Amino acid sequence: MTAHSPIAAADAAIFPAETLDRFAAAYPDRPVKLNHGLVGHELLTLDALAMLAERMPARSVEYNLGKLPLGVRPEDTPSNGLSLGETIRTIETNGSWAVLKNVERDPAYAALLDNALADLEPIVMASTGPMLHREAFIFMTSPGSVTPFHMDPEHNILLHIMGAKTMTVFPARDEELVPAQKSEEFHGGGHRNLIWQDGFKARGTPFPLAPGEAVHVPVKAPHFVENGPSVSISLSVTWRSERSVAEGELHSFNALLRQRGLPVGKVSERPEKQSVRRLAYRVIRKLGA
Repeated sequence: MTAHSPIAAADAAIFPAETLDRFAAAYPDRPVKLNHGLVGHELLTLDALAMLAERMPARSVEYNLGKLPLGVRPEDTPSNGLSLGETIRTIETNGSWAVLKNVERDPAYAALLDNALADLEPIVMASTGPMLHREAFIFMTSPGSVTPFHMDPEHNILLHIMGAKTMTVFPARDEELVPAQKSEEFHGGGHRNLIWQDGFKARGTPFPLAPGEAVHVPVKAPHFVENGPSVSISLSVTWRSERSVAEGELHSFNALLRQRGLPVGKVSERPEKQSVRRLAYRVIRKLGA
C-alpha cells in the first residue's frame, strides 16, 4: 500500500515505523514533521465530510471567511453568508475555512481516531502517561485562506490529507508570545486567538505540508496556518495528559491569586510535578472560594 492509496482495512497502520521514531524523539516538547497513510480514506473526502457536517450539532461546527490577517480578534472574524453544507461543497471557490469539532462522537470517526492514536499510545504513555480526553477535528480550507495566530490546550498531530498548506509553529512557554495573563484567561475559557506582532515571525518554524505529511504541535505552542492554491483537508488528532491538565490548573490558580492581589507562582516546564500548588488549587475550587 502506498501513502496515496485508499485505506480499506480499519486496522491498517497509519504511522510508519520511521515516523514513530521521530515522534518519540520530539514528544512532548518539540514540533516535528511526520508521515501518515490516511490519504484517500473514504471518510475524509469532501462529500463524506459534507454529510458528516450536516448531521453534527451546530455547536460542533465553526466556519467563516478564510482570507484573514495573521492576527484577528474573535469578534472581527467575518461570516461567509452560506450554510454549512454549501460552505463545504463549494469550498474550492467560496474563500472559506471550516472546522468540524469532536468528530469522534460519530462511530466511524471514533474508530479512525482510535486507530491513529493506537500507534502513538506506547510513546505517549512512556513520556506523559495515559492519553486523556481523546478528540478529533477536521479542517477544510479554501485556496489562500489563513488560520490566524492562536494556541490550543491539547497535544496535537495535524495529518494533512488534501492540497497544500504551511503551518508555522512557535515555541511554547515563551511569555513574549503568550503573556502569563493570556494563559490564565485562556484556561478560564478565553479565546484561543493571540495578539500578533510582525516581529514574532522569525521565531517560528514553518512546516510545509503535502498530502501524507503531518506535524506534531506541542501543548499551547502558538501557530498559524497559510493554505496553498487549492482546497485542503486536514485531520487533527488530539489528547490531554497529566502535564497539560496540570498546566491548566496552575494557570487557573494563578488567575485566582492575581484577582486577589496575591503573588502568582511560576508554571514550570514539568507542571505535573508541582503537586503542592495543584492540591491548593483543587482545595480552593472544591470549597468554592
